[in-house]
Amino acid sequence: MVRLVLAAVVSLVIPPVMPSAGRHGAVAGQGWSVDTRAPALVTAFRLRQVSNAVTTTPDGRTFIGFPRLQGEGGMSVAEAGAGNRLHPYPDAAWNAWKPGEDARRAFVRVNALRIGPDGHLWVVDTGVPGFGESLVPGGSKVVVIDVRTDKVRRVYPLDRVGHPKSHIGDLRIHRGHAYLTDAGDPGALIVLDLGTGVPRRVLEGDLSTTARRPVMAEGKPMTGPDGKPVRVNATHLEVSPDGEYLYFQPLSGPLHRVRTRWLNDPALRGRELSGRVQPWVDTPSTGGTAIDAAGNIYLSDVDRLRILRISPDREVTTVIQDRRLLWPDALWIDGAGQLWIPIAQRNRLARFQGGRSHVVLPAHIYKLKIGARPAPIGHPARPAPDEHAAGPT
Repeated sequence: MVRLVLAAVVSLVIPPVMPSAGRHGAVAGQGWSVDTRAPALVTAFRLRQVSNAVTTTPDGRTFIGFPRLQGEGGMSVAEAGAGNRLHPYPDAAWNAWKPGEDARRAFVRVNALRIGPDGHLWVVDTGVPGFGESLVPGGSKVVVIDVRTDKVRRVYPLDRVGHPKSHIGDLRIHRGHAYLTDAGDPGALIVLDLGTGVPRRVLEGDLSTTARRPVMAEGKPMTGPDGKPVRVNATHLEVSPDGEYLYFQPLSGPLHRVRTRWLNDPALRGRELSGRVQPWVDTPSTGGTAIDAAGNIYLSDVDRLRILRISPDREVTTVIQDRRLLWPDALWIDGAGQLWIPIAQRNRLARFQGGRSHVVLPAHIYKLKIGARPAPIGHPARPAPDEHAAGPT
């Protein structure tokens, strides 16, 4: 693999290569228009290990997630303090899990985090220590942290809807429900009732949650240790600003949508629910997504190193294409209209490079001015009880 030379300050923007005017179900990467305003990436953080998630509060606090993809030790969740110095959050104990220890009160492997509608920090723990490993009992969970007190408010266990090959991905919240993806085999969505703490597994093995094509990254198929193309089931999701729809996709696309009221109905199962899912846009291999107040979905194309914008009427444009966009992971839009972009470099891990890592350090989190308002975080969830009321196990 050719290693790309990274510039610390100057943006190495690749000239647009796609013709203009593409919309409504175009094949991924074909006929999509390009935004010619050429926004510039700004470095927010230089890190000693890769991050896959970042989120901010309205008053300017920043939290970062570390998935420890290369077996590193250290923090899983950090807050940036003065001078961008990082410290474990909410405390050192939650970031100190080791194999064999109780996983119910510590992070095993964080895959996502975000500020929720209640102003709390919501953290998704896959409960899987490493690639190809099985779930640790008590490890798969959603942890809610009160950022005012820096204390864990509630833990939602997910073991009951997981299986040995589960890999919980991302999370979005609307009213009294949280929606999560499970990229394991088989893929599925998880609907979590925030009041009762009861999760339900839906659309398991459905066409919409199952990878139908291999992951493409930096211009070529991504292969695993066995030499076979990598396929990743349901990974990304967004809730529309009005809460009407949930958009979701396998890592390599395409994007689908379904009404949240149908997901929330326990009586709708199997084919009855599957029949209400709509194909939306044929998206490329995707590292992360975000949605703004106008309903535009921002999506990272890990194959062509760019950020795309999908409008509510399915028009797709390229916002930026840059050599430094090496697997942009979970995106975040702040109140200043900036898109935060953690660079995860997942395809460059040793596991996918014949045993030799091609990850470039320091790792970066970038910001990009997009001039969009963040979507409402969601309508407030039902008040969570104290941390000891952790819900059903």
